[in-house]
Amino acid sequence: VQLVESGGGLVQAGDSLRLSCAASGRSITNYAMGWFRQAPGKEREFSAAISWSGDTTNYADSVKGRFTISRDNLKNMVYLQMASLKPEDTAVYYCARYSTMFRLGRDADNYNSWGQGTQVTVSS
Repeated sequence: VQLVESGGGLVQAGDSLRLSCAASGRSITNYAMGWFRQAPGKEREFSAAISWSGDTTNYADSVKGRFTISRDNLKNMVYLQMASLKPEDTAVYYCARYSTMFRLGRDADNYNSWGQGTQVTVSS
């Protein structure tokens, strides 16, 4: 499966932004999807994940209450709605597909398909 993120950009603190992840090649229907981010000089970290059906979501404490992950299996799309953005949210954001059907997790090692990333920069 190929994953392509879009929607990143430069925004001010407090603004909102929606990231999109388009999947092609193979369906993501039976797989959990996740969003991860990597800031300069830091390791890639988990942000949010959503189960294959969309019924279950999981968020990092740093984004809980501000970010919302969603998916549209008919369109093979995953979204990350980000609100109340902070400068510390500045990072490259990656979309990823879980390696095993019908499972959900936060560990990046369990995701085996990744997009190229989209840059989000939040100015203070």
